[in-house]
Amino acid sequence: MTVAFEVGENPARACAAMMVNAAIGGGQIVLAGGSTPKAAYEEFVGAVRSVGLDVSRTTFWLGDERCVEPDDDRSNFKLIKQSLLDPLAEHEPVVHRIKGELGPQEAADDYELELRRAGPPDFDLVLLGIGPDGHTASLFPGQQSLFERGRLAVGVPEAGLEPFVPRVTLTIGALASSQQIVFLAEGSSKADAVAEAFGADSEPDPQIPASLLVPEAKLITVLLDRDAAAGVGVATLERQ
Repeated sequence: MTVAFEVGENPARACAAMMVNAAIGGGQIVLAGGSTPKAAYEEFVGAVRSVGLDVSRTTFWLGDERCVEPDDDRSNFKLIKQSLLDPLAEHEPVVHRIKGELGPQEAADDYELELRRAGPPDFDLVLLGIGPDGHTASLFPGQQSLFERGRLAVGVPEAGLEPFVPRVTLTIGALASSQQIVFLAEGSSKADAVAEAFGADSEPDPQIPASLLVPEAKLITVLLDRDAAAGVGVATLERQ
């Protein structure tokens, strides 16, 4: 396993370039919610249009979802649809939505079945954020979902962070079933969590859920702006 760091002024643009590489071969990409991923999706749409890339064979999955209607402002799918899927509608990529409106358990069971029908997860690229508390997707500190290894998707009845609605999330094992995981982080509020999850002295810790992916993933790339990188030193940024 390798953890690679890239610090720059525009992590979203760097992420979009990785999405293009995955999409060129008709890859499977797991999407995240949040403002920084949203910026990456908009950059990706611009790149697709500028080079005339056909993404009709690309498959998009969601890494997690809130248990709300798909047109609710809290829905990750709504953000992804507006910033990525609608602008690419003419390409008709394959999209697997988590039906959060069914409730955490039923939606998790439905998504689990969809994942199993598609075959064992073999994602090309998984996009993730990291919260100030070290959570990623909807995997929150200390919750039982962190220890689930038999399932690919689980319901999260109680969110550990706003908005406090139930969630559905891919498990650690499912997220790790990828050729590459990319964490996107911007702003000083993420600096401590980045250092605790990926720093040179960090260890897998259920209180820092993102750290649990480090020993299981094939490759983790951490895309940071300078503020988010403030908690890690040069030795960490050169970690391999």
